[in-house]
Amino acid sequence: NRIRAIIPERDRDLVLDNIGLPQRPFNLAFTDGSTIGVNDGVIQVALRPGHAPTADYVRRLRADLAAAFPDVRFYFQPADMVTQILNFGIPTQIDVQVQGRDRVKNVAIAQELQHRMAGIPGLVDTHLQQELDAPELYYDVDRTRAQQLNQTVSAISNNLNISLSSSEQVTPNFWTDTKAGIPYFLAVQTPEYRIASLNDLNNTSIASSVRDDGTPIPNTLANVAQFQRRSIQSVINHSNVQAVYDVYASVQDRDLGGVAADIRKIVGQVSPKLTPGNRIQVRGQVDSMESAFSRLTLGLIFAAVFVYLLMVVNFQDFLDPLVVILALPGAACGIITRLYVTGTTLSVPSLMGAIMSIGVASANSILLVTFARDQSLAGKSPVEAAIAAGSTRLRPVLMTAAAMIVGMLPMAIGGAGEEQNAVLARAVIGGLLFGTGTTLLVVPYLYVLLRRLVGEHKRNEPDFGELEGHPA
Repeated sequence: NRIRAIIPERDRDLVLDNIGLPQRPFNLAFTDGSTIGVNDGVIQVALRPGHAPTADYVRRLRADLAAAFPDVRFYFQPADMVTQILNFGIPTQIDVQVQGRDRVKNVAIAQELQHRMAGIPGLVDTHLQQELDAPELYYDVDRTRAQQLNQTVSAISNNLNISLSSSEQVTPNFWTDTKAGIPYFLAVQTPEYRIASLNDLNNTSIASSVRDDGTPIPNTLANVAQFQRRSIQSVINHSNVQAVYDVYASVQDRDLGGVAADIRKIVGQVSPKLTPGNRIQVRGQVDSMESAFSRLTLGLIFAAVFVYLLMVVNFQDFLDPLVVILALPGAACGIITRLYVTGTTLSVPSLMGAIMSIGVASANSILLVTFARDQSLAGKSPVEAAIAAGSTRLRPVLMTAAAMIVGMLPMAIGGAGEEQNAVLARAVIGGLLFGTGTTLLVVPYLYVLLRRLVGEHKRNEPDFGELEGHPA
């Protein structure tokens, strides 16, 4: 009802909730493992086409639900397929995992990480995934009493297991329908409604013992065991055979890189407290982001080098390709400025847009330099060649840039569900706005400047004819 009050009916489609564990255990194979007990639940909210931005609704629900239900822990999982893939199966963007065999020390460190990470600006839904205080009834069998009643611990355990979890787990039995060819489980189990209280559980029947005269002695669980209430860890996770504790968190209203830097600072401060052989690993989108950024940056550098070498082969000159390469920082400045003005963070889509805009800017610069080079070979001075190239190639450069900018404008607006594509479009527009100005104004100037420097250098060198008759 609270969700329906926040999300209007015009945007809300279907609200589907799954509370507790599924009816059959094999259904757990189709979940992410976050629902581990009867006290857990998953609520999925589907939105209609044309809805308001999802992030705005998540932001409002995150604040409102926590205030309305303070005794319940809420956290949001990624609903779109792209984010789920980037998370590599982890239900949140950030997973700080404490790995090792020292469980007592690692639990304390995981709780400290959770407490300190909750204070990082922009980090939300910080929680420890493993439930450490699940309620448990622990029965301690009185072996002396059990021996007096001719009972063994194994027999008592099997009787209790059959009563609570059916004989399917202890002695599986099948009946096959020969006509349909379908096997059916034959199981004996106490109905759940008959074990509705602690008294019912204590009165669970145990296999009867026999007196010396042959008469049976009815036994119950309370006759041979005493119980106590305890808290236990309900789920134990492992990674590479090591026990792990996961501190999950998501990012809101801040870039992932800045949050990751704060997290690594906290991890560096906490790591010395670990027992030797234990470690802390930061997983999730942080890993994929750093890997993608490093590879894209390396690819961009290699692309610039190889494009330069390709132009050197094409122009048969090292100077003219250098003019094209020196014009690329202008497009990069436009990308950064545009992202800063629109409040957009640097991400993989924005880097892809940067590569696109730098490619178009370099193509326009090559067009200008090639024409200026042809004019120079025709006998014109560097200044005349640069002016002729700028005036002649002005229309094609503006048409190319304008066509791409206008085509990217609808995408850059970023409607509902188009936020990731909007990042790419904004990077392309910013790079082309600055890159086009650099191509038309800076590239001719650089061409003239470098031509003059090379020309003066050549004039200062002695001609080969002046060296005739002199010893080598």
